[in-house]
Amino acid sequence: MKTDNVILGVLGGLAAGAILGILYAPDKGEKTRKRIKDKSMDCADDLKCKLDAVVENISEKYNDLKKESKEMYAEGKSKIEQAHQDLENQAKNLKA
Repeated sequence: MKTDNVILGVLGGLAAGAILGILYAPDKGEKTRKRIKDKSMDCADDLKCKLDAVVENISEKYNDLKKESKEMYAEGKSKIEQAHQDLENQAKNLKA
């Protein structure tokens, strides 16, 4: 997660620098506003792609953990049933 935070911080800094650079550029206001709009749309698209990747990664990890927990549950249940059966067999042997 720390790497993701660093990447987002760098991208945010680059976006802020680009916006400040555009604001102080010697272009007309209309052209400057268009460039700001275009840059902000690009940044928004990049962030959306990164967010989608993070969500997909989390979803995959969730599904993996879910599968693993089901397997562990089935294994634990099997061991408990086996232990129960062993105890019943020992109880029968003791009675005999």
